[in-house]
Amino acid sequence: MKIADFLSKKAITADLKAVKKEDVLKELVELLAASEDIEKKNRNKLVEQLMAREALGSTAIGQGVGIPHAKSECVNKLVAGFGISQKGVDFDSLDGEKVYIFFLLIAPIDSAGPHLKALARISRLLKDKYFRDSLKECKDEKSILKIILQEDDKKI
Repeated sequence: MKIADFLSKKAITADLKAVKKEDVLKELVELLAASEDIEKKNRNKLVEQLMAREALGSTAIGQGVGIPHAKSECVNKLVAGFGISQKGVDFDSLDGEKVYIFFLLIAPIDSAGPHLKALARISRLLKDKYFRDSLKECKDEKSILKIILQEDDKKI
């Protein structure tokens, strides 16, 4: 599975404005709504589902990375958005550090396999410090997408 298979090319930002966990989730969900990968009417419900998932334990995995995710009846296929926070966000990370790189993942309720494969794929790629640093240096959406697609092709 490649990230290109589920990452919405229009739901990427190099400059997340939010400074709080819930606001980051809202901003990322808004990107998916603007790209028409989710219906606008489902935005609040998705944020609630993502916050409920966060209540079980933070999805910030350390090293400046967060992979907020949820299963929802609001989507019929796996979809992801991506954002970089220039300032970093306190996201209750496992290592106590701020999060700069966010991959938002929304999966259909009945898609355990693809959902877990996507999470594993994203976390495997983001273990690479050079890849993380390259993403953090991006100033626009085109360069983010280019780096993700290049890395995606290298490591399968």
